[in-house]
Amino acid sequence: MTQVPYTSFELATLHVGVLPDRGLDIMSAMRVVIADKFPENYLLEFRSFGLDVEYHPDCSAAQLPEVARDCEILVVRSTKVTRETIEAARGLELVIRAGAGIDTIDVEAASARGIYVTNCPGKNSVAVAELAVGLILALDRRIPQNTADLRAGRWNKKEYSKADGLKGKTLGLVGLGSIGQAVARRAAAFEMHLVAYTRSPHLELAQSLGIVPCASLFELAQRSDVVSVHVPGTPANRGLFGEEFFSHMKHGASFVNTSRGSLHDTAALEKAMRERGLRAGLDVYNPEPEGGAGPFEHPLCKLPGFVGTHHIGASTEQAQNAIAAEAVRICREFIKMGQPQNAVNIGRASPARVQLIVRHFDQVGVLASVLAIVRKYGLNVEEMTNTIFAGAKAAVATIRLASAPPDAMAEEILNLKDQIIQVTVKPC
Repeated sequence: MTQVPYTSFELATLHVGVLPDRGLDIMSAMRVVIADKFPENYLLEFRSFGLDVEYHPDCSAAQLPEVARDCEILVVRSTKVTRETIEAARGLELVIRAGAGIDTIDVEAASARGIYVTNCPGKNSVAVAELAVGLILALDRRIPQNTADLRAGRWNKKEYSKADGLKGKTLGLVGLGSIGQAVARRAAAFEMHLVAYTRSPHLELAQSLGIVPCASLFELAQRSDVVSVHVPGTPANRGLFGEEFFSHMKHGASFVNTSRGSLHDTAALEKAMRERGLRAGLDVYNPEPEGGAGPFEHPLCKLPGFVGTHHIGASTEQAQNAIAAEAVRICREFIKMGQPQNAVNIGRASPARVQLIVRHFDQVGVLASVLAIVRKYGLNVEEMTNTIFAGAKAAVATIRLASAPPDAMAEEILNLKDQIIQVTVKPC
């Protein structure tokens, strides 16, 4: 039988697996599991790469360990990726979160197994900003309550004519990422004054958007008629908006959260709504039901100053298509280059302190010989690059180590005379 060589792109999509009972397996197409709802036309793009695509739009977190067991790439939107899933998927190399937040993924477990975790930041910014502004308007004009009374056959123009209006009011933004900026631009069209608090001050950005920075969350609370939250649901931000924060807000002010339910203390918010007349517009809750439909009970739903939606901030067709296109792009770059863009769990501060620079001939086995010597001296390689020069005669390996090697090690490498040109040790 004649064997047809693989093209370079086909080779990029092939994967060599090692099975405990069979040794080295033959090359096979990389398997991608999409364990959430995903636009159908983008599934075709994954398949156009030559990938083996499995689509599980209704997969639950409990089912995911089995579903993801044999995949190399896992794409999720809302489905939680637990430690159990990470440990069950022995060949997993990449998790793509088709969205911005990564709090549904056990990033620590993925990092411990050398699995990349990526996201699609900024692609749903417009959708979330539109919903945030919608909630602000709905709170001010009590649109849901108007509709409920009309449906119940009640005409109550006298009551619903009472509204403040947004023009001239102050909107306080917590967070100035892509979503916070998108909200700021839309609020400016309503002629609202803008203030913001962010842990990483962006003074030039704030100035360009007409935003006045606040020195603290409490200052923002005191100055704002409406507070809109746009920060990630990290452990450090859990319960960020609690009783003390709400006590600094103006009586009758509005609190809007379209980010994560873990950011606000529900009991404290309920107390502030009852005692201080605060209004709340929420798209997120803690906890939230799994799946797309089911029963839901929440203490704030029964309060007159509440307006809520079903965690649909990113759920517009425009946003979902943009996110899907980004997920496809990340996957394509990964299978071509071996390292994905938007990775959130790559160490930013390397423990390396010393560079071992080895100028060598580009021959088979040279780096293996060098690394064997490094291992002999008990030094751990933190990072490594190998640059090939034109003509493929010589290369330079930069090996970053946590501590300085002894002179004897450098000399031993240099003694590989037919393979090594020069050895240099430099601080990082």
